Amino acid sequence: MDVVMLSRLQFAVAVFFHFIFVPLTLGLSVILAWMETRYVRTGDEFWKKQAKFWGKLFLINFTLGVVTGITLEFQFGTNWSRYSEYVGDIFGSLLAIEATVAFFLESTFLAVWHFGWKRVGKKMHLASIYIVAFAGNLSALWIILANGFMQHPVGYTINEAMGRAELANFWQVVTNGYAWGMYAHTVLASWAVGGFFVLGVSAWHLLRKSNVEFFRASFKMSAVFTLVLVLLLGLSGDQQGKTVAQLQPAKLAALESHWETGRNVPFYLLAWPDEANEGNKVQAIGIPGLLSWIAYGSTDAEVKGLKDFAKEDRPPVVPTFLSFRGMIAMAGIFVLLAVGAFLQRKKDEPCPLLLKALVWNIPLPYIAIMLGWAVAEIGRQPWIVYGLMRTSDAVSPVPAENVAISLGGFIVVYSLLGLLDIYLLRKYAIKGPDAQEV
Repeated sequence: MDVVMLSRLQFAVAVFFHFIFVPLTLGLSVILAWMETRYVRTGDEFWKKQAKFWGKLFLINFTLGVVTGITLEFQFGTNWSRYSEYVGDIFGSLLAIEATVAFFLESTFLAVWHFGWKRVGKKMHLASIYIVAFAGNLSALWIILANGFMQHPVGYTINEAMGRAELANFWQVVTNGYAWGMYAHTVLASWAVGGFFVLGVSAWHLLRKSNVEFFRASFKMSAVFTLVLVLLLGLSGDQQGKTVAQLQPAKLAALESHWETGRNVPFYLLAWPDEANEGNKVQAIGIPGLLSWIAYGSTDAEVKGLKDFAKEDRPPVVPTFLSFRGMIAMAGIFVLLAVGAFLQRKKDEPCPLLLKALVWNIPLPYIAIMLGWAVAEIGRQPWIVYGLMRTSDAVSPVPAENVAISLGGFIVVYSLLGLLDIYLLRKYAIKGPDAQEV
């Protein structure tokens, strides 16, 4: 395996493990703010107890997420130095804002929230969790703006003498429509992860008739929250798909394993790519014109096929296609579960089958969000900055064996951190609201 693939794998491993923690952090912060708002407005200690219980799980997840995130930015210097030299003027400014403003705010006010229950007033304490939620989601914005530049570069100029891209218009970078579409979809997905997590933990306790009143309330609240998010997620995904069709037609073709350019292009419910022969081994149950309509809003619209792009400019079709189909299949499951939870939310004893499904569903939103990330990143290949710089030109000039050794170290350490997160979340989720403070 060459240094390019090893470096990509190492970064993928680091992002994968870090991204296990990020969605739950974003989602739970919003739910905590909602719960504490009810406490402050009503004065009911019940909602304070809710906020403190789910806050314990939030703190565990946040702490381990910080640990896994620290090493990510260092990789731009160690493994991707040529990339950093080429676009560091643009990329670096966005990451610097994220670290010095958003993350600083989030960490500071999380300390106020955690230690301030008896030290600051109710309104100040409530404000602190709102700032945590705002800053966490703001942090995600700056990171996605950086990734949005990689997907659709804007606001730059090429310095031929220095051989690099330089920031020409900061406003264009921060108003990049592609990035904002990604941000909306990512944040909604992260909030949905939080919603399904609360539903799943609540369902576990309701099945065992443990703290029934407490978990019936959290189930009822998160059922409404999650259904709204799942529906909004579908709308944002559709809009982002249309943006991809306009700006990254090769990615769209790979998503659907679409090979021949044409109009009135059908959407096939069953397909299996055959890259070697530039076609599909399986292609069945096609709905005429649906792909054209989904991508461009008209059944008569032309959709470019993969054969229109040089082989060296095509994304890897199989992983892109399978990641996208897997994500869509899980989205269907999420809609069914969210609707079911919403309909059962007022019942004293929700359907046991639904409760069991919600417990088993806890890991699925994580998997779906990882598949979405794979679609975005693998589908952009062979470019690290779309149309400007190839991934193969971006790596550091280091021996492959060095990267292989560090990759092995990352896998071991991050696996241990991931297992620790699962262990601690499970331990304190099962103990319920009466457990001692973390």
